[in-house]
Amino acid sequence: MDYRLSNRFLRLAVLFALIGMSLGYWMGATEQFAASPVHAHINLLGWVSMALYSLFYRVQPGAAHGWLPAIHFWITLVGLLIFMPALAAKLLGGPGLQAAANLGLMVGPSLTLLSMVLFVAIVFRATSQRSALA
Repeated sequence: MDYRLSNRFLRLAVLFALIGMSLGYWMGATEQFAASPVHAHINLLGWVSMALYSLFYRVQPGAAHGWLPAIHFWITLVGLLIFMPALAAKLLGGPGLQAAANLGLMVGPSLTLLSMVLFVAIVFRATSQRSALA
């Protein structure tokens, strides 16, 4: 079985879990909670979503083949890497960062949503009756 895509998502998931928990730890230690939305999004989109993607691709290894799952991986990663810094800049940055933050908050969430749309297509394709019989 080829678990490369599952492993990639799992490795990213645990890295995002570490980042999210570290941010939460820092916020608690400093009692500065302005970055709470970043913390929540990193934990949900980075840790939870990527762990679930990994689990799906582990359970349905055939779903990881082809160009669509590869695109899913890269759009997920790039979307999150744009979304999280942009959200942090919007919440914590000064006036000089707002234009870049606003652009990132259009691109990052759009890619993140597109990633989920792709995942829906992959799940439906892999779990269709035709695929289940193959």
